[in-house]
Amino acid sequence: MFVDELEIYAKAGDGGDGVVRWNRMKFRPKAGPGGGNGGNGGDVYLRAVRDLNRLSKYTGAKKFTAKDGEAGRSQSQWGKGSKDIYIEVPVGSQVTDVERDRSYELMTEGEEVCILRGGRGGLGNEHFKSSTNQTPEESTEGKPGEEGVFKIELALSADVGLIGLPNAGKSTLLNNFTNASSQVGSYAFTTLEPHLGDLYGYTIADIPGLIEGASEGKGLGHKFLRHVSRTKMLLHLVSLEHEDPISEYFKVKNELAKFQKELADKEEWIIFTKKDLVDSHIIEEVLKDIDKHNKRVFVISENDGESIKDVRDALTVHLGNDLE
Repeated sequence: MFVDELEIYAKAGDGGDGVVRWNRMKFRPKAGPGGGNGGNGGDVYLRAVRDLNRLSKYTGAKKFTAKDGEAGRSQSQWGKGSKDIYIEVPVGSQVTDVERDRSYELMTEGEEVCILRGGRGGLGNEHFKSSTNQTPEESTEGKPGEEGVFKIELALSADVGLIGLPNAGKSTLLNNFTNASSQVGSYAFTTLEPHLGDLYGYTIADIPGLIEGASEGKGLGHKFLRHVSRTKMLLHLVSLEHEDPISEYFKVKNELAKFQKELADKEEWIIFTKKDLVDSHIIEEVLKDIDKHNKRVFVISENDGESIKDVRDALTVHLGNDLE
């Protein structure tokens, strides 16, 4: 199951306590202070990885805790500091610290950011030795590590996004292009989560179907539009079964523009689907009415493998030339 939103709890390690210890040496009547400082607790980091399904691996374990630092030791030895921990998130994730109202975006593979600092180790009694206090009994406890609740939201950084109203044929096209297994139905339904496929090393995302009002949060709303925002180019699918395919096309375009003007300006290919279900004169009228300026237009059918191959071949060439 693809997961693009998740809330987790994380805690950095506490610092180890400083200790009171004594160095007893031969021929010295008084022991000197020898209590070491505690080690620092581990920090908590985020690390971006190129694995869009990474969040799904956390659904059963949403708590991340770094280890505490060790307490100080005798003979003035410091306690060992704890190792930092790394929470891997997909490239394209926005992570919000709910309590502190701060957020982080990880857009590059391997990018790391510290979100919680471990507590500093406490001071041992050797630290408090002075000319006026040769045998201090004082030590301090380690500081607590930071903790918090974090909301992770992923916006897909796919090379190609398939968009369109429900039942436009996006899942069918994805399955024909790639090794994805997106559910397909012969009724007006909308995919509830993005499905991903690989086309010669490029990622294609079947993004959840759009309804009117999505820019105001209706239906899948901003969940859909968030994924479109970082997709490099769009294949806009429109079913020829609709009474007015051109009107259906502009429903989606208008929602993109309302949410963010830049979305409506992305490179877009228009793909009219289900040509086998309508008369040829209807297709001719639709193609006359569509604006072909700076757009590539295709007409396909699931039952016409050659038409799908034409789109796939053109897309492969385009990706190789423009998105490398």
